[in-house]
Amino acid sequence: MLAVVQQTLAVTAPVFAMLFLGVGLKRLGWIDARFIDTASALVFKGTMPVMLFLAILHADLNTALQPALLGYFLLATLLGFLLVWGWAILRIPREERGVYTQGAFRGNNGIVGLALATSLYGDYGLSLGGILGGVVILSYNSLSAIVLAIYSPNAKADVWSISKSILRNPLILGVLAAIPFAYWQVKLPAWLLTSGDYFASMTLPLALICIGGTLSLASLRKGSGLALSASLWKMLWLPLLATFGAFLCGFRNAELGILFLYFASPTAAASFVMAKASGGNHELAASIIVITTLAAVLSTNIGLFVLQWGGWI
Repeated sequence: MLAVVQQTLAVTAPVFAMLFLGVGLKRLGWIDARFIDTASALVFKGTMPVMLFLAILHADLNTALQPALLGYFLLATLLGFLLVWGWAILRIPREERGVYTQGAFRGNNGIVGLALATSLYGDYGLSLGGILGGVVILSYNSLSAIVLAIYSPNAKADVWSISKSILRNPLILGVLAAIPFAYWQVKLPAWLLTSGDYFASMTLPLALICIGGTLSLASLRKGSGLALSASLWKMLWLPLLATFGAFLCGFRNAELGILFLYFASPTAAASFVMAKASGGNHELAASIIVITTLAAVLSTNIGLFVLQWGGWI
């Protein structure tokens, strides 16, 4: 149990450090709202698509490819998204529904989920988690683009406009561009990969600093009710339902453990970037990220303890 706690903290502590750095830099006056707008646009349009391209490019598509597990994750993600969206339609103000829904279903699997899967299951966890990451990227970004476009004050909500917003989404384009390179194992020049790694390595620090720079006690208090509600969906109800469904479908051992870690990951930093790019309530998105990241230290350890205690993973 102590080892699991240490593994979780090793992943989440650097995230908190960058968030608090953003808070401190904003208070010192070293960054301002204009910097946050510019840096968020750079992340959304440039560094994050390159990071996703390289992640797919380096993934081992021939190892641990399990269609049943990938299919279950995709189905559970879609059902969870529809469940949260339905709740938002009934209970959440219209102008907040897009950001609320995205924050409640979209997990930080590229950092927290994959890192914990690798820590617990070694190379197998890295391989299976990396392949699962491809499904994560396409499904999360497509569903997020749909719900944000519908409720965005800056976008049209007809089918053609939503389809264009998905196809023009830089994150989705980065993934789609990488698939043929990964499938046919196209070798890129070493200098180009190194330059891409340099550029992509700015993604998480910049995104997290921007989130921290946006946070304030006033914004946290203002959106606390909605943020707490979305966080409960993300860290309690959806992981519980999805993991129980995986158990009933017969998944056990590392497969069940990795599915739980992916469903129980805190809200992704990319949700802030997409909320800001769509003109949504990025302060609410930032609050959800902070609350779920804090909660992940406790909820992830409890979930792993229960699964290990039952002998299921």
